[in-house]
Amino acid sequence: MLASLVPLIVGAYLLGSLSSAIIVCKLMGLGDPREAGSGNPGATNVLRIGGEKGRLAAAITLLGDLLKGLLAVLAARAFGLEGWQLALVGFAAFLGHLYPLFFGFRGGKGVATFLGVLFGLNVWMGLVFAAIWLFVAKVLKISSVSALAASALSPLYVWWLSGQDVRLTAVVTLMAVWLWWRHRSNIARLLRGEEKAPVDGGR
Repeated sequence: MLASLVPLIVGAYLLGSLSSAIIVCKLMGLGDPREAGSGNPGATNVLRIGGEKGRLAAAITLLGDLLKGLLAVLAARAFGLEGWQLALVGFAAFLGHLYPLFFGFRGGKGVATFLGVLFGLNVWMGLVFAAIWLFVAKVLKISSVSALAASALSPLYVWWLSGQDVRLTAVVTLMAVWLWWRHRSNIARLLRGEEKAPVDGGR
């Protein structure tokens, strides 16, 4: 099983490097999302710049980004990997999304791919993340805050739902910290009271 770990990590990174936002925008004639709106190649920015096609393009982008994390973990599971090894493969897909090899290492912020990894590890982990995101979004109506809250709490519910698997929780915690780092510009705007739009920043 361990012999499969390195090839699966490499494959997961390459899968993550397929930027859904850039590919979808190109196919739908919306231009490069890195050069418009917030400059972030994620579903929220696709929605922002997509005009009449925005909702459909954003939905496809969101699904594509989520599937990258989910499919990477499910593939690793099919090869017999378990626990922290699954999380490590998911982490590779997450890094591929953040720093895509095929698109000049200019990737998104990782929320949907992070969620896909959680669903692959344990469906309840994904559902808890989604529930926290939706609750905070409904109350505060700021996408970035929803993502930050759901990821910040992830070590707690992942530790509990994984049966106190310390190594798996450590990998997920590292992903959450990296996600916060990718949202540092959003955090700065929040601290200045400037992050008010419902769709600012989230993915």
